[in-house]
Amino acid sequence: MEHLSFTYEGGNSDPHDAIVVGVVASGNLEVMIEPTQDPACRITIDTPARGFDDVWAAVLGDFFERSKLGGVRISINDVGATPAVVSLRLDQAVETFRGGDAT
Repeated sequence: MEHLSFTYEGGNSDPHDAIVVGVVASGNLEVMIEPTQDPACRITIDTPARGFDDVWAAVLGDFFERSKLGGVRISINDVGATPAVVSLRLDQAVETFRGGDAT
């Protein structure tokens, strides 16, 4: 299992309740967003797929530019999701976190 961590500064903090979206199953992933007192956006990933650090960095960098989310800890439990699925699930999680219904 690979454990990756990324930190993004300069996001907007807008506290909400913690949420979980997705299901850890074949080819999918689960995303949990929790508000924190830390102004950064801290993202951790647990994945069985080794050697994809650069892909994760690109997908998460793009996600942060779209969401500008700050003051959160995001935990991702991955089971081999494609980058497109990761992006869609992250967008769904942010919409749910901010009070929308992306289910």
